[in-house]
Amino acid sequence: MANKQQAHKLLNNQVFRFVLSAGAGFMVDVSAFYLFYHNLLARHTYLIGSYTFRNSTLSLAISFLLGVIVNFAITRALVFTESRSSAYKQFFRFVAVACVGFFANLALIKILIQFFGVYPPVARIGAALSLFFASFFIHKVFSFSLSLRKHGTTKHNATSN
Repeated sequence: MANKQQAHKLLNNQVFRFVLSAGAGFMVDVSAFYLFYHNLLARHTYLIGSYTFRNSTLSLAISFLLGVIVNFAITRALVFTESRSSAYKQFFRFVAVACVGFFANLALIKILIQFFGVYPPVARIGAALSLFFASFFIHKVFSFSLSLRKHGTTKHNATSN
């Protein structure tokens, strides 16, 4: 009985639901990064137009996009359900925040790989985790137009949009 109450309390906690949502997006992102980096983009560099991109940069761009899509869908459906902004507005803002996050991730990954010699999939994980907590508050206030006052336990209604 106590375990059910604890589980119910956790699932009613918006921050915990965000951790689950971001965790799912993160798993998609990191798995796709590993798959692209090791299997699908076998060369060290790629020439696209007149620009040369490293394998790790292209892998990040693709994996990050996949993770953002998964994260947005789950976050909208399960975390910030009380938002009254349109889905289009939420997605546009979510992607805008994600773009800033992408370049922050890219910078951190480049530093970790090129200056510290960190293995690229490990650098990807470290960069993502370092930016995680800021994203909760930025998405809550900007992407979903909600107040910071309520980010603990809230009534969760999976059917509201």
